[in-house]
Amino acid sequence: MKAIAIIPLRKDSKGIPGKNKKKMLGRPLFSWVLTEAIFSDLDTVYVFTDDIEIIDYVNKNYAWTAKVKTLLRSDENASDTASTESTMLEFSEKIKHDYDLLCLLQATSPLTMAADINKVLEKITQECCDAALSVVKTHRFTWNSNGTPQNYDVFNRPRRQDFNGLLIENGAVYCTAKEVFLNSKNRVSGKIGLVEMPEETLLEIDSLSDWHCIENLLMERQKSMKRNQRIQYLVLDVDGVFTDGGIYYSADGELTKKFDMRDGMGLEILRENNVEVVVMTSENSALVAQRMKKLQIENTFLGVKDKFSFLKHFLTSKNSSFEAVVYVGDDVNDLTNLCSCGWSFAPKDATTAVLNHVDVVLNHASGQGAVREVCEFILKYNKRYE
Repeated sequence: MKAIAIIPLRKDSKGIPGKNKKKMLGRPLFSWVLTEAIFSDLDTVYVFTDDIEIIDYVNKNYAWTAKVKTLLRSDENASDTASTESTMLEFSEKIKHDYDLLCLLQATSPLTMAADINKVLEKITQECCDAALSVVKTHRFTWNSNGTPQNYDVFNRPRRQDFNGLLIENGAVYCTAKEVFLNSKNRVSGKIGLVEMPEETLLEIDSLSDWHCIENLLMERQKSMKRNQRIQYLVLDVDGVFTDGGIYYSADGELTKKFDMRDGMGLEILRENNVEVVVMTSENSALVAQRMKKLQIENTFLGVKDKFSFLKHFLTSKNSSFEAVVYVGDDVNDLTNLCSCGWSFAPKDATTAVLNHVDVVLNHASGQGAVREVCEFILKYNKRYE
């Protein structure tokens, strides 16, 4: 059974300008649900948008998976008045209805996890539903505008533990079988299954206050999943970690960067002790490539914009996990990985946003022995697992 997903994105947003591309925890908003979709049981994930910049970004930064595709959305169905159903129907027609299950994922629900997507799919594939959607159970008492209660007796107010609560759509995940969708032209119809998600996922992004609340929730969620084990990988940013963050230019472009020779010796000792070194930077620098080749770091990845999704892909290919990683970064594009990996470090001169959320602030500044200090920590730490 072929299960695909559509993530509809509009170029314009009145509430928060450029919302879908705005960085949440250092990553474009849409990349949160896109990454979870990639690592779910879906067969293909389509980013359906009228924004050419997003299409170019996705095609370039998710080339490591054949699961992600982009498709241009019409101006008509990207307007303020267009319905989500009309967008889904346009999409379905454009791919010639080549699916069995169509899943709608919303970028404004970045707390959605791969497990949530899988549970919605299972409602149809294993429980014989025609469609399914995600909901949240909330123990709130609701009222009519005329001052009458909707769901409880004011003279017999139930205790929270005795109150079944209400199931409310959280707008995160919808899924439908093709036949019922094409007949009803609605995202859910026929026999509908419900999948409960955590109560905090009821919050959607319609304002900047929503944005800040969800960003904090994401940060704490990632940190709560941290676990410690023997360290297998040291993952390093370059500028502001290996170097002091300065770049010297000539008329011909990038001229030189400064590296600390002591870092190279520390990395060599790490490799001798079976810790693999990975370099991941958003820049495409010939100087960095040359230096990493000199240091014999085979896993050097340049031009990586979505560092979290790429690191998750890398670790999955190695049959490993974030728990086995020490990550060193200095700026906001490293934040998600710093909050997710088993151990996180930052040079003492990293940005304040990073210093506030890492496990260890190093005694050394960037480009001045910070990497060597991390190497020495790992060597001591791993002895407890010998």
